[in-house]
Amino acid sequence: MSDLSSATVGQLLIPVENLERSTAFFRDQLGIPFLFSAPPQMSFFQAGAVRLLVGVREDGATSLRGSMVYFKVSDIHATYETLASRGVTMGDKPHLVHRAPTYELWLCEFRDPDGNPFCLMSEVPVAA
Repeated sequence: MSDLSSATVGQLLIPVENLERSTAFFRDQLGIPFLFSAPPQMSFFQAGAVRLLVGVREDGATSLRGSMVYFKVSDIHATYETLASRGVTMGDKPHLVHRAPTYELWLCEFRDPDGNPFCLMSEVPVAA
């Protein structure tokens, strides 16, 4: 039997309304490495091991529902400052959401120009 127990996520679709505006947002404001565009509907970016497909739905297609994408970063406060300085509308400042024995989990939400939800996440080591 073959199932998804050993699968990895290779690509995520982020549905958008305006390809040019969204390509600029992901490339210039978020700084995610741009791979290529396939106009008029798709641009591709590399976020670590996962490829992001920023795509406009085809005419007549039903709007897609998306999931929140979490970007794991090493310094959430510096990343927050950089994105805010580039005009990204941040939903909140980085905040602590969980304390574990060896780390603290910090989150910070934001949205793209189409209202898709994203979040910065950082696991900050706790001093022994």
